Amino acid sequence: MRIMLACAAGMSTSILVSKMEEAAKQQGKDYKIWAIDQSLIEDELGNFDVLLLGPQVQHTKRKVTRLVGDRAPVAVIKPVDYGRGDGAAVLQFAEELIEKGE
Repeated sequence: MRIMLACAAGMSTSILVSKMEEAAKQQGKDYKIWAIDQSLIEDELGNFDVLLLGPQVQHTKRKVTRLVGDRAPVAVIKPVDYGRGDGAAVLQFAEELIEKGE
């Protein structure tokens, strides 16, 4: 699975990526997880299975969803999980989105 996170600058999101990678490794899952600046989403179209937006850019969700179309689910990371840096919870959220095909 390829999980891409997008945010305003990438600093706090990169910490979350590390925690998600750690959780995936503990679960024996070989996922590609990375973070980008929201302005680069269009350049990554087709390269991810799910796109998670940081809470600080949730106002862009409608625009990003139109841009991504039916290529992949797009959702905003729950602020509590983001704030806690709960990599396992965000990883599970991404997996659920793919299962539902939302």
